[in-house]
Formats: sequence, structure tokens, C-alpha cells
Amino acid sequence: MKQRSIIQKIIDFTTFPLRAISIFEENRWGLTSLRNERFDFCASHVMGYCLDVGCGRHNIFITQYLNGQGKGIDVFPYDGLKEENLVKDISHFPFKDESFDTVTFIANINHIPASMRDIELKEAYRCLQPGGNIIVTMGKPLAEISAHWVVGQYDKLFNTDFDVDHERGMSEEESYYLKSSEILLRLSNAGFVNIKRKSFWTQWFLNAMFVAYKISS
Repeated sequence: MKQRSIIQKIIDFTTFPLRAISIFEENRWGLTSLRNERFDFCASHVMGYCLDVGCGRHNIFITQYLNGQGKGIDVFPYDGLKEENLVKDISHFPFKDESFDTVTFIANINHIPASMRDIELKEAYRCLQPGGNIIVTMGKPLAEISAHWVVGQYDKLFNTDFDVDHERGMSEEESYYLKSSEILLRLSNAGFVNIKRKSFWTQWFLNAMFVAYKISS
């Protein structure tokens, strides 16, 4: 999928409050959905063949934003996922060492049980080529809590199903958000270096991605 122009980004920045309260997953009214906006920012930092962890419904990031150049995996059988997308044992990804150039965790690392987060990040490190990168997105705490509340209320009011967390259910070890300090620490503990936090300016800096790298051989 073609990335947004600077003009579109300015329009999206100006209309962010409207986009935030108008729950839509596909672009409409000449505006970019918040979901697609995350994908757009992430796609611009993907280095090649990508593993999208927690790919969600229809494996959209890989199929639409990366033109099929990668693999999407998830533990829940969301609509549009095939058997090849489903992973039962999240402590070991079903891929050989150094199979991917990029690994992404888009708006979902907080939904990995706390006791498994370091394990999954180390698996991501194992699966990356030397010099490859990892991309993790996470909003600020108030933004994440507000977004979950708005989506939940919208689904109740209009009988929709935007809230994938409600569909799947949340365990006691999941959270609505992670602080930046925890993400930075866990990435470092997994072996990643040159960790950078890059804010989504079109979302008024309330969301961001963390980009880090596997040590080159």
C-alpha cells in the first residue's frame, strides 16, 4: 500500500481529535484511520522480510502494507487467519534462526502476558538477521486507556465488534498499556541495541514506536 503524502499527514494531524472519536478501521472521508496510520509509520521502517507478531484480523500489515513480504502470526484465530498464521507455543516461534529482517509488535506487546514478554522478545531477536530491526508501538498510558474505553462504549452503543480485546478476552497478566521505561528495559534485556523512540506526530505525539536493532555479526 502506498504511504501517505506529507499533505495527507498534515490533514490527519489537523483532524486527529475527530479521527480519535470516530471509530473506523478503514480510511474514509479523506482521512486515515488510526489503525492504518500505525501501519503506515511501521511500514516505513521495515527493512525487508518481516515477521508481524500478533497480526490480528486478516493479517493486514503483511498482506496490504508489505505486499505479502513476510509472515503474520497470532495465538487467537481471528477472522481471515489461516492455520499457518496460528502459533500455540509463544515461547518458541516456528521459524529458523535469522529468518527475518524485521519483527513487529504493533499495538500489542501489552497483551503478551507479563511473564512471557522477555521470552517473546528474545525469540524475536533469535529470528532476526544480524543488523535487523524490531518495531514496537505503544501509546501513552492515558491515550491507551481512553482508546480502550471509547472503543468499548462504541461497540455497546452501535453493536459493532471493533474491540478485539473483548473478542479474545484478557488474562490477568495483560495490561491496557506499558510504560516506555518497561519497553526500553525489555528490549535492552533481549539484546537489542540503538533503541530509539519515534513519536507519531500526526497523532499529536500520543502514540509512538520503538525501533531497535540486533547486533551485526
